[in-house]
Amino acid sequence: MATTYESVEDLAAALRRAAEAHGRHEALTGEEDANWPDWYALYMARERAGEELPT
Repeated sequence: MATTYESVEDLAAALRRAAEAHGRHEALTGEEDANWPDWYALYMARERAGEELPT
């Protein structure tokens, strides 16, 4: 799944949204997610594609 961002600011905003969503994910699971980079990547790619986001 290819994903592009228009600017550094656009990418930074996507990272912030992923970080916020991942915080909710960890709160739901009750544990720290050591694979957070994979989760962020999936979230950001799906968000950009308009697909269902991970929880």
